[in-house]
Order: sequence, then C-alpha cells, then structure tokens
Amino acid sequence: MSSSPGATARVYRMKTADHLCPFGLKTLDLLRRKGFDVDDHPLTDRDAIDTFKQQENVDTTPQVYIEGERIGGYEELRQHLGIDSTTASDTHYRPVLVIFATALAMGLAVTWAATGSLLSPRMPEYAIAIAMCLLGLQKTQDVESFSSMFLNYDLLAQRYVPYAYFYPYAETLAGILMLAGALVWLAAPLALFIGAVGTISVFKAVYIDKRELKCACVGGDSQVPLGFISLSENLAMVAMGLWMPLRMLLT
Repeated sequence: MSSSPGATARVYRMKTADHLCPFGLKTLDLLRRKGFDVDDHPLTDRDAIDTFKQQENVDTTPQVYIEGERIGGYEELRQHLGIDSTTASDTHYRPVLVIFATALAMGLAVTWAATGSLLSPRMPEYAIAIAMCLLGLQKTQDVESFSSMFLNYDLLAQRYVPYAYFYPYAETLAGILMLAGALVWLAAPLALFIGAVGTISVFKAVYIDKRELKCACVGGDSQVPLGFISLSENLAMVAMGLWMPLRMLLT
C-alpha cells in the first residue's frame, strides 16, 4: 500500500546522545519509501520522552500519526500499510533455506578455486560439508537453548541428555573434516551416526507421532518447522557418511 501524493505522517522517535532507536529509523525509511511526507520529531532527552509518553498515553516510541490519526509503532505501521509482519511465534523456512543457498554458493566457489570450473564431482561434497559447518555453528551460538529444543524430538538425547550438548560440535567437526577430505575414518562414522539418529527421530516425531514442533537445526531460537527440511539435513549427513569412505575405496 502506498500513500496518496502529499499525504503526511508525523513520527515521534527516540534520538538521544546515548541511544538512537533503530525502530525509529526503520519507521522513517518505510514511510518515505511509501511516499509519505514525513514530519520527523526526534525526542532528544529523557524528559522529552517521558513527557510525550504521558501526554499521548503510550508506553513506547516510535509513534506514527498519519493525517492526524495515531497508528502506533513500527509493527502497527507495517500492518496499517498491509505489509506482512512476522511475530516470534510464526514459523518459517527462510533461515535454513538461506544457509543451504549460501552453502551451495560456497561449494561452487571452492570448486572454482580448486579446479577452475564450477562443476566437478566433488562440488556436492563441498556444499554439504559447508552446510554442516554453517548449521553446526548456528547451534553453538547458544548450546543451552539448542539442547532444550533438541530434546523435544531427538530419541538419543531423550535417553542420554549430554548427547544434546555434543551434537553441535560433532556436526561442525564432521563438516570441517569432510571439507578437507581428512580423517575420513572419523568424519564418516560421525556423520553417519548423528545423521541416522536424526533421521529416525525426525521421521518418528513428524510422520508417525504427527507432532508439530520447531526444528533446532538453526539453533535454539529457531522458528523453522520440524519436517522435510530437517529430515533432508540428516539424510545429507547419512549420504556423506556413506559416500566419503566409498569414494576413497574407488580412487
């Protein structure tokens, strides 16, 4: 939704020496992109902020007024303009899809650097190994939160809780070793084991028990639904665990 030509919007936002409100900046940018003439009112000290909140009976800033009508803050503005706005409880696949796309691009880049060509038999190996590293790193950002979410569905972690803390480092290590093609005797069984356990756990939770859960694949604050993409991550590790030693035997 765009504004009519010449429509005006007033914005009251926090802009003090100690804090420049990021949502205030987002609000200004969104209004200008939608064609509004913006009347910007920075609140530059605590007295001005408190006075504004008291006068308008609001708890937060920024506050937006369009043609004299109070709309609210940044999220309310998005809703007013008909822009989809996600909440903390919404589920979406974007984080894990971005990781997979980045891993594929990095796999192509590594292949180009190593062979001078974008396509080689090892390109899928590079991409999957990089994806394992990226996903493992996401989990290690907050292992405590990851472990709590992981325990909702992983069968081995439910029987042996320390496995939930071990998993992120095991996935990252296996990915690094597979990317280097080193210590395959360690990397392949490790990937095969955690991938197989994960495959069985996800399949049971989603397709047998039909539980609606969030996947811990991109960390403990993930909003990714547990399902096919989660299953794909584990199946890819199983495939790598089987393929890497087989390739060594064939070469």
